[in-house]
Amino acid sequence: MNKIFAIGDIHGCLDKLEELIGKIPADPRKDRLVFLGDYIDRGTQSREVVDYVINLKHTYKNIFYLMGNHELMFLNYLEGIDEELYLANGGRYTLVDYDIAGTDSPQERKKKIPVKHLQFYQSLFPYYETENYLFVHAGLMPGLELLKQKIDDLVWVRREFIDSSDDFGKIVVFGHTRFSRPLIEKNKIGIDTGAVYGAQLTCIELPAKIIYQA
Repeated sequence: MNKIFAIGDIHGCLDKLEELIGKIPADPRKDRLVFLGDYIDRGTQSREVVDYVINLKHTYKNIFYLMGNHELMFLNYLEGIDEELYLANGGRYTLVDYDIAGTDSPQERKKKIPVKHLQFYQSLFPYYETENYLFVHAGLMPGLELLKQKIDDLVWVRREFIDSSDDFGKIVVFGHTRFSRPLIEKNKIGIDTGAVYGAQLTCIELPAKIIYQA
């Protein structure tokens, strides 16, 4: 059985991401690499992180990029939607990275994003599932089957999911909610350990449940 390596919220922390990728013993030809979203915002190297993860496609043959709430907010901001929400959640750092001014129109904002970056943001998956695991940024709304989950649920849900003991059919691997150490429960695994707040960036190897950190 090939291994799966899932990586939590990066938030513009390029140095930690580079260190972490150097630590994980993944076979680029066989193993799967899954990013759980939140590549950008709050940290100072969001644009560089996106460049880095895009370029990993040249090394890893099985790589999957999920949508985080910060990427969803950024896409909305580029359209002129919920601008204050984005700015209140650390978006200014990403705007500086792309040289986007607050006075720019939505059309001007999008012109400043490299085409491959815009395509990256627009192509992010809401979730990724395997036989035994469901990978998602924030979690699931309890009581709703997967196909009825809204994108806002998948990237924003918090306490309803964290506190739930529901059997979701598969083990849910998620980021979004920060823990001091990885949360490993029967029905869920949380690996956002607050890299951008001075803590560690976390990766989990499955099915062995081995933790790697930088």
